[in-house]
Amino acid sequence: MSGQNESRIRPSGRAAVVVLGDIGRSPRMQYHALSLARQAHLEVDIVAYGGSDPHSAVKEHKSVHIHEMTQWPSNPRSLPKILRPLLLIFKPLVQFFMLLWYLCVKIPAPDVFIVQNPPSVPTLVAVKLACWIRRSVFVIDWHNFGYTLLALSLRRNSRFVALYHWIEKHFGKMANGSLCVTRAMQHELAQNWGISATVLYDQPPEFFQPASLSEKHKLFCGIDKSLRTPYSLQDCLSNEVLTTDDDNPNVTLFTTQTGTDISLKWNRPALIVSSTSWTPDEDFSILLEAALMYDRRVSALLNEDDLKREDVFWQEIKGGKQYPRLLFIITGKGPEKEKYEEKIAKLNLKRVAFRTMWLEPEDYPLLLGSADLGVCLHTSSSGLDLPMKVVDMFGCGLPVCAVSYSCINELVEVDKNGLLFSSSSELADQFMMLFKGFPGECDELKSLRQGVLASRSSVNWATEWEENAKPLITKVIFEKSS
Repeated sequence: MSGQNESRIRPSGRAAVVVLGDIGRSPRMQYHALSLARQAHLEVDIVAYGGSDPHSAVKEHKSVHIHEMTQWPSNPRSLPKILRPLLLIFKPLVQFFMLLWYLCVKIPAPDVFIVQNPPSVPTLVAVKLACWIRRSVFVIDWHNFGYTLLALSLRRNSRFVALYHWIEKHFGKMANGSLCVTRAMQHELAQNWGISATVLYDQPPEFFQPASLSEKHKLFCGIDKSLRTPYSLQDCLSNEVLTTDDDNPNVTLFTTQTGTDISLKWNRPALIVSSTSWTPDEDFSILLEAALMYDRRVSALLNEDDLKREDVFWQEIKGGKQYPRLLFIITGKGPEKEKYEEKIAKLNLKRVAFRTMWLEPEDYPLLLGSADLGVCLHTSSSGLDLPMKVVDMFGCGLPVCAVSYSCINELVEVDKNGLLFSSSSELADQFMMLFKGFPGECDELKSLRQGVLASRSSVNWATEWEENAKPLITKVIFEKSS
């Protein structure tokens, strides 16, 4: 891009990042805001819902200004079915006028709007009208297709889905530029939507890195109490045989500190992390079934006797015996969380434990950098987007087991940085293979981690944004000014 074009983006210029969702749960749009401020030297206004805090780097940047809209209340379950179609019409109308108020009145006029899609309705309509009123241009960042997400809750042939599809396509073609997350989506937009989009792969920002031993110990000290609190009466982490060090603040389930020396316990559980939005496009039951299979298969392999004295039984499990205890930490918020927590509480698991939690933005990278394996249950309503959570895991040096679907191989390279599975049984097989001999002799798991670490240094968000997003944004602003 020429210096003449780049000079059009001045520190006095402005960009508005528009998210009809929780900005704290929209990492890619947070990274856009940081790059617009740091690399394009723009003043940036974020218009989004509140709820979860964004990363401190976003909150503390002097050129980034967050404007929180009032959140739409949860849909009441008691609402009669006959009234639900009215809600589908009324809700976007209210959101439309609220968006328009913020985009046209509450924030200074921007040179460019960067809008997240989905949701498409009413976002794209409101942004297009705001562009006309404020003489701005807009760029759509296509994360997925809104109509395919709507089809998860309605029939694919629903009139509402068809109308949504038409609006998304019609207003999507009005954008001055488009970014998208995969080459498969780029092809779909070009062939069937008439939209030329630039691929901007998700990449982790600089604060997603492998955790040091001291960082791991500090994190585990902070969450140790919640890890030892089970959903049911007892599990392999909460049994009294395993909690004799509760009063020692320097001992956690994973680490021990003696003076200034910190070490990982030889009989620690294997830590598996999965981040989920607890929505229908991520079938969490697959992970539950795989964990149950691992539990039963290991028990059968080791010929464990259910009639053993309980204290002896729990002590043997703590000792490992070829296969470790597994601790699954599930992060995220969403509508199906309570349903699955109830299911977890009813499981009779011997060597597997589940914990759900919501971490502060600064602690989430530390958890990923401290884990042994990540699991991704994202299946994609369109089959054309990639899970940001896997990108974050790779940034922290964490290998991944991910659900297989059409374009996931643009991100996960089998036997290099992760594995793909299509069923709970296949995922259980992967647990058995990866964790046999943990922590010292699990060569397959070590090989995957080495593959992640070898590739993570080749590219990052800042360079990807500089090469792909900045030229597009510079171009549309320059054309507007011409």
